Amino acid sequence: MILPGFGVAAQEKLGRAKVLIVGMGALGCPALQYLVGAGVGNIGIIDSDLVSESNLHRQLLYGYADIGKPKVAVAAALMRLQNPAIQITTYQTSFERKNALDLLEGYDIVIDATDNFIAKYIINDAAGILNIPMIYGAVTRYQGQLTVFHFPDQNNLKFNYRDLFPVPPADHLMGTCESLGVIGVLPGIIGCLQAAEAIKLITDIGKTLAGRLYTHDFLEATNYEIALSKNSSISMIKKEDFLKPNHTSSEELEEIDIEEINVDQFLALKKNDQIFVLDVRERHEYPPIDFSDALIPMSELSNQIEQLPNKEICVICHQGIRSIYAAQQIQARKSIKAYSLKGGITAYFNKLS
Repeated sequence: MILPGFGVAAQEKLGRAKVLIVGMGALGCPALQYLVGAGVGNIGIIDSDLVSESNLHRQLLYGYADIGKPKVAVAAALMRLQNPAIQITTYQTSFERKNALDLLEGYDIVIDATDNFIAKYIINDAAGILNIPMIYGAVTRYQGQLTVFHFPDQNNLKFNYRDLFPVPPADHLMGTCESLGVIGVLPGIIGCLQAAEAIKLITDIGKTLAGRLYTHDFLEATNYEIALSKNSSISMIKKEDFLKPNHTSSEELEEIDIEEINVDQFLALKKNDQIFVLDVRERHEYPPIDFSDALIPMSELSNQIEQLPNKEICVICHQGIRSIYAAQQIQARKSIKAYSLKGGITAYFNKLS
């Protein structure tokens, strides 16, 4: 109470706050500990996983005696001992499109403590629909990132995860802490900073990271920030689209294998008129091409898939990343074969030059 600018009123705000932490791994553990220590009155924690030995070097709430136990149960029990006055609600489940809005409803803030792309898109979209600030954190190897989405910056602009990454990357570009590795102390740093951002949002003290992407480089012992910019090619998903029965979840899309064809294969199929060529780049992207049969930007594709012909389709984009996700959407919604041009139009023009 003696901290300047942080008196009884701020502490009371913390006591009334409701924060949901999605993921009780390397980011969620330190975030939870410091929110409990700060006196945040209501905290929800979500994770479907059990504690494993490989977690222990970076998820410091757990020990060998906890291996095989649900992470949320172990974490909640420890935190109730630390502060019995705190209300902790556990959800031993995955945060998926089908339950996201129900789980998030009633919370003031959501902390993204997940380590996979698909979950981050679902958290982002659900938080945007409910207008709940999202504290994003990510760690890979020796670098960690942090920002605040769905909360106005100093220019009263709100940014979201899709401003950074409009669509999920291809499967082979995805990774987690388990698959890519991470130095154990790094998620501790980022998780603590996520708790700090939550405290600032709750108490209205200080300047949040809204509009700024903060990066910590472990090897260089440096921090730097990048100003976020709005991605004009994307718009927030509407609740009715998020809940559509025919909307294929990100998890289901991830399971759809898309055949990537090289430029020679593409030219052969095109020559024999075996494929419908769909360009999913945005309208402002260059160079323009004259060999596609249609241009439907990625930001508009979901609403126009049913209009595509019942013919095999090859999807193209700039570098062959968005096209995989687009092909997954098409193949999920239409009973046709969808290809992706490997390397995109960059590979196409390199081949022909």
